[in-house]
Amino acid sequence: MYWEQEKECISRDDLAQLQLERLQSTLYRVATHVPFYRKKFKDLAISPEDISSLDDLSKLPFTTKQDLRDNYPYGLFAVPLREVVRIHASSGTTGQATVVGYTHNDIKNWSSLVARVLTGAGVTKDDVVQIAFGYGMFTGGFGLHYGAEAVGASVIPMSSGNTKRQLQIMEDFRTTALVCTPSYALLLADIMEEKGIDINALSLKYGLFGGEPWSEAMRNEIQNKLNIIATDNYGLSEVMGPGVAGECQERNGLHINEDHFLVEVINPDTLEPVAPGEIGEIVITTLTKEAFPVIRYRTRDLSRLLSESCPCGRTLTRMQRVMGRTDDMLIIKGVNVYPSQIEEVLFEIEGVKPHYQIVVERDGRLDKITVLVEVSEVIFFDQMKKQREMIELIKKRMATELGIGVGVKLVEEKSLERSEGKAKRIVDKRQL
Repeated sequence: MYWEQEKECISRDDLAQLQLERLQSTLYRVATHVPFYRKKFKDLAISPEDISSLDDLSKLPFTTKQDLRDNYPYGLFAVPLREVVRIHASSGTTGQATVVGYTHNDIKNWSSLVARVLTGAGVTKDDVVQIAFGYGMFTGGFGLHYGAEAVGASVIPMSSGNTKRQLQIMEDFRTTALVCTPSYALLLADIMEEKGIDINALSLKYGLFGGEPWSEAMRNEIQNKLNIIATDNYGLSEVMGPGVAGECQERNGLHINEDHFLVEVINPDTLEPVAPGEIGEIVITTLTKEAFPVIRYRTRDLSRLLSESCPCGRTLTRMQRVMGRTDDMLIIKGVNVYPSQIEEVLFEIEGVKPHYQIVVERDGRLDKITVLVEVSEVIFFDQMKKQREMIELIKKRMATELGIGVGVKLVEEKSLERSEGKAKRIVDKRQL
């Protein structure tokens, strides 16, 4: 299914021409109305007229989250505040909050792009969509809400938390589509199992999950436990919110809404483009944002672009699901380690529960990783020999996948802290 078939199946030549026109328009906008970019262009001795093809994109400066913080709150807005009808912001838990704004047209485009993602995942006007993302300054809740309303679906604005109430609403209101983080979906599934809720008695058909990296094994776990089709979607507040990209029901990569976003993949160390198909940091330039356009924004998200065509018929380039962030990456004994790699290994081992935590410590002058793994009650209270065998199996699989040895500690079910938002996978004790 398509929301805007003509745009989602546009020819690559027509798309490239549209992207160039919109890029040039955006560059004129920021050069004229945003002092930060005007100074950046001047320092680099470039002007919008110098960008005559998409290949010239590399001439433009990067924008970082620190740039957004340094221009708090309205320094990067490209329109007067009277034209801004919505303001969102990050939580600011790791520093100064980043503030983004939207014009009427921005909100209209945003709703339409999220509608594309929802429709691609299977949602129609006949569905009941329960949104368990937080509302407020966070873009996730409102972004998915407006998109679902655009599709014509019935929207339940549950917001995050209050798990008992979530399940009651899901049963009573006959929810067909669940929107939340994948880790929260697993939490809901666990509590359903505890309470003896028959998943087959529910009306759930679809799950649209985002907000944190997750693996294919985790998708399978969610689909099996909730009896749904689970799709990934991607977005970030700095460039719009949800709706930047999303999976269709083929579930083989996220279609990027390239008529609204130019996406590059760079080496985060050299800042040079990676070879086609290689993993790198995603960099996004907005093409249609009026209130808050950004040029070459460094997302810190790690992924790669997929060149193969998709059976769904969409011509928009796909990206692999985000495998982590450059600031989530652990370097242990010179080896890059991502939580998603560890998760993949754990999900392949029978008896392991879908909850784990990675503890990083300093042992003398070297760093070491210990993975705390929840296991089924039978294994945890079984004879020590079986526990040792499982630990050795996990260690062996980890060494093969990661290229380094890791410590493994088995813990009881439900002993690791649960989260109603993003799961806290890494505990870095080196900084304590």
